[in-house]
Amino acid sequence: MHVLVIGAAGMVGRKLVERLAAEEGLLGVGVSRLSLVDIVEPPVPAAFTEIATPMAMDLSAPGSAEKLAAARPDIVFHLAAIVSGEAEADFEKGYRVNLDGTRALFEAIRLEGQTEPYRPRVVFASSIAVFGAPFPDRIGDEFFATPLTSYGTQKAIAELLLSDYSRRGFFDGVGLRLPTICIRPGKPNKAASGFFSNILREPLAGQEAVLPVEEDVRHWFASPRAAVGFFIHAATLDLSRVGPRRNLTMPGLSALVGEQIAALKRVAGEKAVKLIRHEPDPTIRAIVAGWPTNFDARRAEGLGFAAENSFDDIIRIHIEDELGGAI
Repeated sequence: MHVLVIGAAGMVGRKLVERLAAEEGLLGVGVSRLSLVDIVEPPVPAAFTEIATPMAMDLSAPGSAEKLAAARPDIVFHLAAIVSGEAEADFEKGYRVNLDGTRALFEAIRLEGQTEPYRPRVVFASSIAVFGAPFPDRIGDEFFATPLTSYGTQKAIAELLLSDYSRRGFFDGVGLRLPTICIRPGKPNKAASGFFSNILREPLAGQEAVLPVEEDVRHWFASPRAAVGFFIHAATLDLSRVGPRRNLTMPGLSALVGEQIAALKRVAGEKAVKLIRHEPDPTIRAIVAGWPTNFDARRAEGLGFAAENSFDDIIRIHIEDELGGAI
């Protein structure tokens, strides 16, 4: 099986590839060829050195998508995007990367199938940002996709394209509306949601973190481990069970910032909590106010997708996966 991961240098992309390397047969059959693509050359796990081809490539650049489709991968994981805050700050780059690159990929796959039959599985990383206020108490898959950010708009358009290209038989696609992934390892990025991870990750490492919003802010979360599980499950899911509505809201945990902090105290103690400094940021607060906070993900759960049930679990997963099991 030939697997293509676009966005393989990103956090979820790296963890996805590492999981495939660590657990043979996760996709039902062995991986015989692996193409890893990102704007910078992605790392290759030792287990895949013989079969992997890492490529530094801009998906939105002319000819890039066609080159990838010409190799006819069996499964395409499309994770590449610029994050919410950057997409809002740089309008042109957001649409070029998040929409034009995605459209180019979908179209290249369609055209590749015109020479001889070709219908890969395409798993697309979408976002709960496709939804915009005002919200019901819990948002179901039937709620209107009326995003209030450029990032959410780009993802919503890509969802529509994925559904239509799948309906027309050009590929077999499924879109995953990801919760905010927390706790993200590494350094802070330009995502407006980055502080949700920062206020836990930095204190767990003995460093100070800034909280730009009030503790009564609620949001929807899942761990990086859960996110990788979403993509692997989607790659092998019988999509006849999904039907024509190919975009699914992934399970997650609805929690207040104050509940995050309380979980940090239970797991790591008061010393960690004291490293959080409250520093209000009106810009961040305004962006967050337009985000959804709670979902009814029973459709995805009925299809076998699963996430954590408590923030204590999310914190412990970070400690196990990133800090060697101890703090």
